[in-house]
Amino acid sequence: MQNSRDHFGSQFGVLVAVAGSAVGLGNFWRFPYLVGTYGGAAFIIVYILFVLFLCLPIMFSEFVIGRRSQSNALGAFKKLAPGTGWWGIGILCVAASFAILSFYCVIGGWTIEYMYQSVIGGFSADSVVQNQHFTDFSTSPFRPILWHLVFLGMSAFIVVAGIKNGIEKYAKILMPILLVMIIFIAVRVLFLPGASQGVSFLFRPDFSKITGQSLLAALGQAFFSLSLGMGCIITYASYVKKEESIVKLGTYSSFADLGFAMLAGLAIMPAVFAFGISPSEGPSLVFVTLPLIFAQLPLGNIFAFVFFASLLIAAITSSISLIEVVTAYFTEELKVSRRLSVAITSAVVVVTGSLSALSFGVLKEVKIFGKGFFDMFDYLASNILLPIGGLLIVIFIGWVLSKSAVKEELSSGGRYKVPIFGVVMFILKFVAPVAIALIFLNSLGFLKLF
Repeated sequence: MQNSRDHFGSQFGVLVAVAGSAVGLGNFWRFPYLVGTYGGAAFIIVYILFVLFLCLPIMFSEFVIGRRSQSNALGAFKKLAPGTGWWGIGILCVAASFAILSFYCVIGGWTIEYMYQSVIGGFSADSVVQNQHFTDFSTSPFRPILWHLVFLGMSAFIVVAGIKNGIEKYAKILMPILLVMIIFIAVRVLFLPGASQGVSFLFRPDFSKITGQSLLAALGQAFFSLSLGMGCIITYASYVKKEESIVKLGTYSSFADLGFAMLAGLAIMPAVFAFGISPSEGPSLVFVTLPLIFAQLPLGNIFAFVFFASLLIAAITSSISLIEVVTAYFTEELKVSRRLSVAITSAVVVVTGSLSALSFGVLKEVKIFGKGFFDMFDYLASNILLPIGGLLIVIFIGWVLSKSAVKEELSSGGRYKVPIFGVVMFILKFVAPVAIALIFLNSLGFLKLF
C-alpha cells in the first residue's frame, strides 16, 4: 500500500506545497487587518514568537504523524494507535477541511470577481460607491455562486492530477509567481507619499498595545495561518520520502509563511496610511478599502489586478491542500478512485459553499445558532474543530506516541541530528496543550479576564 502511494518528487516540491498550504487568505486577508486592529509592530512580534516557539513544534508533530504512518489523516491514527479511539482526530480533520472549504472557496471566488472588476475599471474612489459595490456583489443571488464554482473547479482540477503531477507541479509554478507579484505590489506601495507611516506602524512596536486579547489573537492567527489542526500537514507529510528532513521542511515552511505575511503587510499598510485610512478597518480592508485606494492610484487597475491575482493564487494553494485531506481519506479509507473522491468532495462543497455565498443575501435571515451559513462554517472550523484537533494532536505526540518513534521521524531514521529534540518535546507535552486550550476557551467566551 505504501509503495503504491504517490509521493512528492523533490524537497523543493514538498517545500512549496507545504508553504502553499500555509500561505493563503490567512496571510493576505486576515493577517493585515489583525495587525491593524491590534496595534501593528507589537502584534507582529508576538505573532512571530508564537510561530517560532510554539507553532513550529506543533507543525513538527503533524509531520511526524503523517510521514510515520504514510496514510491519510484518519488512517494515520489507526496505524499509529491501533485499537484505540485516537482515529477520531482524523474525523475532526476531515470535518474541519469541509467546513473551511465551505467559506474559503467563497472568498476565493470574491478574488476572481475583483480581478474582473480591475479589468473593466469597476473600482471607485468614492467610499460610499465602493461599499455599495461590495454589498451589491455579496448579496447577489448569482455572481458569488458563479465565482465560487469557478474557484472550486480550478482547485479540484489540480488535485485530480495527483501529488507529483498535480499539487507539486502547480505549487512549483504558482508559489514563485505569487512571490514576484506581492513584491511588485509592495515596492510600488512603498513609493507612495506618506507610506513611511505605514512602515513605522509595521516595524516600530508600542508594547503598551499588547493585551490579553491581542496575545490570543496572535496565537490564533499563527495556528490558522500554518494550517495546523486541519489535517493538511499530516496529509502532505504522508507523501514525503523517508530521507527528507522534516525538521528542515517544517522550519523552511514556517519562515516562508512569516515572509509572505510580512510582504502582505508591506503591500497593504503603507497604502492605508498614505491615503489616510484607519488601519483597523477589519475584514473589509481587502475587499472595500484597498479597491478604494487602487482607484486613486495611477495605473491603479493594473496594480489591483496583480494584487487580486496574488490573492487568488494564495487561496488556491491553500484550498488544494484542504481538498487533498478529504480526497486522501476517501481514496484510502473508502477505496474509491482519486477522480471520484475529488468529485464527491467538490459536490459537497458546491452545496455548502453555495449556502455560504447566499448567506449575505437571499439566505441572510436563515440562522444556525444565531449565525448565517458563512459565519457558522467559519466559527465551527476556527473556534471549535481546529483548536480541539490541534490539542488532541499535541497530546497524542507528547503523551501517546513513544518518544523513540518521534525522535526517529524527526531525525529521519538517524540521518540528521535533532539538537532541539528535548525542547520540542517539552513544548508539545506542557506548553502547547495549555496555549491551545486558552485559544479554545477564549473562542467560547470563558476567559473573562481577557
